Amino acid sequence: CPPTGDSYGVLPRPCHALVLLNPHSGSGRALDDFQAVVQPMLAEADIATTVFVTERPHHAHEKVRDEDLSQWDTLVVMSGDGLLFEVVNGLMERPDWKEAMKKPLCILPGGSGNALAASINYYAGYDHVAKKKLLTNCTFILCKGLHTQMDLVSLSTASGKRFFSFLGFGWGFISDVDIDSEKYRWLGSARFTLGTLQCLAKLRVYQGRLSYLPVATEQGSSPAPRDPPAPVTNGHVLQPPGTDAPGSPPPDSLLVPLGQPVPAHWTVVPEEEFVLVYAIYQSHLGTNLLMAPAARLHDGCIHLFYMKAGISRVTLLKLFLAMSRGTHLDLNCPHLCYVPVRAFRLEPRVAAGIMTVDGEALACEPVQG
Repeated sequence: CPPTGDSYGVLPRPCHALVLLNPHSGSGRALDDFQAVVQPMLAEADIATTVFVTERPHHAHEKVRDEDLSQWDTLVVMSGDGLLFEVVNGLMERPDWKEAMKKPLCILPGGSGNALAASINYYAGYDHVAKKKLLTNCTFILCKGLHTQMDLVSLSTASGKRFFSFLGFGWGFISDVDIDSEKYRWLGSARFTLGTLQCLAKLRVYQGRLSYLPVATEQGSSPAPRDPPAPVTNGHVLQPPGTDAPGSPPPDSLLVPLGQPVPAHWTVVPEEEFVLVYAIYQSHLGTNLLMAPAARLHDGCIHLFYMKAGISRVTLLKLFLAMSRGTHLDLNCPHLCYVPVRAFRLEPRVAAGIMTVDGEALACEPVQG
């Protein structure tokens, strides 16, 4: 039974799906698993497939950006989270993005992280599972054909880039683990365990300023500024609503340009030394990491975590072990802070450390979402 307020659409039958598949994702088994596990289930559910195997980075991005998508009822991504990031951003670059984004998207876990697939499995009320069982559960959800809304976060950087993100933005420890462990891709999800131990050994501290708009403020517990700031897109102030060209991307209505101070009703974190900052919008950070147990697919909320410098390696390890069950906040660690927000800004003091969006590496620079 869907939670109150959720409205579900249903895929037509028979149904035609475009499957975008990265044969090299995770430990490289996506194509075999698709043929062995997924295809027989879809055939039984009257879902026909066109399989598009990606041959290079950005291949899926270009496909969904340029192609006529009307022949397919749904787009299915069989890979890790990185390929869905490509697909979402490809769709958002289309002049008809408003229509294109109504096309149901499905994720089937074929990577090593599979955070969105694990989140959807959790929201559906299934037991925590991984690997083939998670793939079977997600394929079953596709066979049922129910689809609903999902939040996206608009991220813009000081150098003028803009991304649409479905999972999370990170800086510091978690991003280091994610990118440093790329070389152990063949290990599957065990790469993250190995990466965590290596990053613990050389625990780094990052300096910067973190600001955010808490969920409560916006709902009216403090006076709103009299003149709402002009919405920003790609660092350029937009014209008032109604004057933007049809097909232009959605304005960032809660943000002011990165060169300006954050609005007065935002909170600026007093500490400026962090071990990690992670803004997540779904429940899971990976198959075995339940980072934001309170998150839902479209709660209109960014779940912001930050860890202040001074935490011991032992405590940090305890937190990560507890995160596998989603009980890390119960440890009441004074160094770990969690706040639900509507928008955030992060300004590194120097360009140190890796930033990631949906698991993909970014250059380190000021960013807001």
